[in-house]
Amino acid sequence: MTSPTGWTWRLLDASGAELDPADLDVEVPVEDAQAEAESWLGEHWRTLLERGAASATLLRGDAVVYGPMGLSAS
Repeated sequence: MTSPTGWTWRLLDASGAELDPADLDVEVPVEDAQAEAESWLGEHWRTLLERGAASATLLRGDAVVYGPMGLSAS
């Protein structure tokens, strides 16, 4: 569960189903600021893609801020 005001990512597979980050052997942090969360994704998107995530949705608490957005570079 995310904190009420923390920023984090929901990871999705190619069909749009939510993935458990533990199944991808990653820990998605809950950040204090949107820019920190976006920076984390910018640093880790390739690894997430390699491990089966196809897209990500930015959340603030439980509210969708934007997404899903594809992780593929193409």
